[in-house]
Amino acid sequence: MTLCRLLIRPFARNSRAATSSCVLGLLLLAAGPLVNPSQGSQLLAGPEPQAWTAVERGENELYAITPERRALLNTIRYAEGTWKQGAAGYRTLYGGGRFFSLAKHPEIVVSKRYTSAAAGAYQFLPKTWSEAAAKLNLASFGPRHQDQAALYLVDRRGVLDQVDSRGLTREVMNVLAKEWASFPNTNGRSAYGQPVKKAAELAAFYERNLLELRQQA
Repeated sequence: MTLCRLLIRPFARNSRAATSSCVLGLLLLAAGPLVNPSQGSQLLAGPEPQAWTAVERGENELYAITPERRALLNTIRYAEGTWKQGAAGYRTLYGGGRFFSLAKHPEIVVSKRYTSAAAGAYQFLPKTWSEAAAKLNLASFGPRHQDQAALYLVDRRGVLDQVDSRGLTREVMNVLAKEWASFPNTNGRSAYGQPVKKAAELAAFYERNLLELRQQA
């Protein structure tokens, strides 16, 4: 309280109100950082900025983010329903709910039309995330880590090179349908009996997004 009085004495007209505001400010300061600079105004709960690895900071990424790969990542998010949410998509649970800490996969089971613990921009299941995180040495569930893990899954399916050279073809979609239920197989259906996007819609989104990314480069 003494520190607050010393700080506000030269400026405050209403010392009681100013003191209360100062105390609140000191409490928030002691609680640690609430905002992740890479997420704008998205509030966090937990110390994940301090836990981020070199990959999270954008250093020494295993998978370079080219326009073609970013367009693919954005298309996966579009198919999975997290694209329109912007940065908040990285904090999205199955069904559209939100979680706060990006320190790790939330592993929250949600029961709606289906029951799933999928989370993040690419709707990782806990087991899938654990595999990718172990392979890539990812220490958090932060946005860059999620991007890297999604590219790992594409690479694991053997089609990352095809995306690099030919873009999002119908063949690539068919392979990725085994990874993401929202992608259509050759029959235009989900490999897991869930709602699916049409191939033409995904191809159009990819091409439009890729063009915008190339123009920005």
